[in-house]
Amino acid sequence: MLVLIGFWAQRRVQSEQDFFLAGRQLGPWVAAVSYSASAASAWTLLGMSGLAFALGLSTFWVALGAVLGCGISWFVLAPRIMHIAGEERVLSATEFIALGTTGPQRQRIITLASLIILVSFVVYVASQFQGAGNTFASTFAMGSAESIALGGAIIMIYTLLGGFWAVSVTDTIQGLLMIITAVLLPVAAIVHLGGPIEFYGALQESTNENFMSLSGGAAGLTLLGMLIGSLAIGISSFGQPHLAARFMALRDKRALRQGQVIATGWYAIVFFGMFLLGLCGRLLVPELENPEQVFFAVNEALFPSALGAVLLAAVLSAIMSTADSMLLVCGTTVAHDMGITRRYQLRALLLSRLVIAVISIMAVAVAIYLPSTIFQRVLFAWVAIGSALGPTIVCRAMGLTLPESRILPAIATGFVAAVVFYLLPNTPGDIAERTIPFALGLSVLLLHRPV
Repeated sequence: MLVLIGFWAQRRVQSEQDFFLAGRQLGPWVAAVSYSASAASAWTLLGMSGLAFALGLSTFWVALGAVLGCGISWFVLAPRIMHIAGEERVLSATEFIALGTTGPQRQRIITLASLIILVSFVVYVASQFQGAGNTFASTFAMGSAESIALGGAIIMIYTLLGGFWAVSVTDTIQGLLMIITAVLLPVAAIVHLGGPIEFYGALQESTNENFMSLSGGAAGLTLLGMLIGSLAIGISSFGQPHLAARFMALRDKRALRQGQVIATGWYAIVFFGMFLLGLCGRLLVPELENPEQVFFAVNEALFPSALGAVLLAAVLSAIMSTADSMLLVCGTTVAHDMGITRRYQLRALLLSRLVIAVISIMAVAVAIYLPSTIFQRVLFAWVAIGSALGPTIVCRAMGLTLPESRILPAIATGFVAAVVFYLLPNTPGDIAERTIPFALGLSVLLLHRPV
């Protein structure tokens, strides 16, 4: 079905604007649900439920942080990005960052931002291909390499064919499947346990005090750090170019207003649904060794194979809807932002499709030959690109005047700080990695004075 959508969307692609931004004609449902699905990788379904299974009620703050990040993006940043992008005829986040800059400095900003996008997204897409491969391998008893190649090929084909139209429509279908799953699984689990009151009572009896505490047993500065770190989970979303593209592609203000409600509602249902699922898992599958398998374990315990297979497809949906959007951004970055088509008189659509194919092959190779945990790859790429580009995107959207000399150091500072904190022991995923690189990049923009 995804490949057929690619062929359908191909007929709607007549220009760069069609391929990169769907002709700025996205309606509210497609824009909002595709935004949500492409922002939510497999970590949303597997990681969020696993976190609640392991830590308990204190995971509530992580879910709330994700929803708040989505709300700020749509209610604060989206109207401004949509307006500026429409007026300036901007097609990408990189162009948005470079607005108002000229000459060699503009080219340096675009080049650095583009290289960060390409490096980060190759790593991120590789993690998504690896997740798709793991799912195919475990479901169909296939080899790991063949599974990764199959998942990568499906995503590459429909992205190549239909560009932003294909990516947005397929992401919408996948996002709807994810939200159905996020409602059906926890509701079925609570009903199976006897209802909300019986579920909560059983949870109190079978778990310890820290598990049932919103503070997780923390106090004082430790509690403050936990709250800030959890709520900061949504900060890096401000700098993701594949999410900003949804705001630029919106049809009109009415679509924006409806999209704000739909996207925030989707986030709330999916994240809090996975939060509940993790808590239910402590009662249904208490002996589970790997918390991130609670989604599959509860699914297998409650549903027959046919319906369980549909819910399993939601995990593949989470993976694919993120990877396809990032591949399209890579094509936009090389074919449009870096000016290669103008410099060498190449056709933008042809070059962007070639780039998507090359990046797909590179990501498959990284996933097969440089194995790593999916969580580590996702965390690094998400924080690195969010910290590098997020501060400038936020400042531009808020209408702040930024001297050209501050933008390049801010991008470099955010990216380098994200790499440093990732490499330090005991920091991946904690408050320092989530907040400090972004804060450093923002401080360079707002506090630095050129000599």
